[in-house]
Amino acid sequence: MADDEKPAVFSKEALRAIQEWRQLPGKRYQREATSLSSRVHEVLGGLGLGDQFTEQELTEAWRDLVGDFLASHSRPGSMHNDVLEIRLLQPSMLYMLEREQKPLLLNKLQQRFGKERIRDVKFRIG
Repeated sequence: MADDEKPAVFSKEALRAIQEWRQLPGKRYQREATSLSSRVHEVLGGLGLGDQFTEQELTEAWRDLVGDFLASHSRPGSMHNDVLEIRLLQPSMLYMLEREQKPLLLNKLQQRFGKERIRDVKFRIG
């Protein structure tokens, strides 16, 4: 502080307001420590995203459900309105899955992730 400057003078109310704002002596606000993962889950739950599953979970489940051969020729794509899109490499696989395997695969996916999460499965080339 320079020689010609005088220290600031505050009223008692102003000092109390500053102390409360800084959370200095008097009231101490302390929270218990929580893990980051629990906070993230809490925030996602508030946004309605807590029950979503990850792409990795879905990819691993797909390989378990359909086997290595089919999994190497297909992959889970996007998910819109609880409808899972599966991307296929060949039209012949589209026919086979759509006509013959769809109910079985949908049932297996719903058992694994829940009927409220996967309502339907669509197959696409690409």
